[in-house]
Amino acid sequence: MHRSGYWKSPEVADVYRRFSPHRYVENWHTPLLVITGERDYRVPYDQSLQAFTAAQLRGVPSRLLVFPDEGHWILQPQNSLLWQREFFAWLERFCGERR
Repeated sequence: MHRSGYWKSPEVADVYRRFSPHRYVENWHTPLLVITGERDYRVPYDQSLQAFTAAQLRGVPSRLLVFPDEGHWILQPQNSLLWQREFFAWLERFCGERR
């Protein structure tokens, strides 16, 4: 699919509307870990907050981890360690061996 802004044509705008995640929030049940950098220009920070807030309002187990000084990739060593610690703890919590 050719990437273009939603404003390019009514057809493109319709595709954006049809597949927008906000239309499916009522189906969310899977735990959601949102990790975001405030300098991420691929996934804008506010979209991460919106997803986290929607999960919270739905009662979906969710966690938000924000790196104010990072972009799409978490590159600073201390931030990377925190990212890994949080990510693997989340996996253990929700995907670990059931006892």
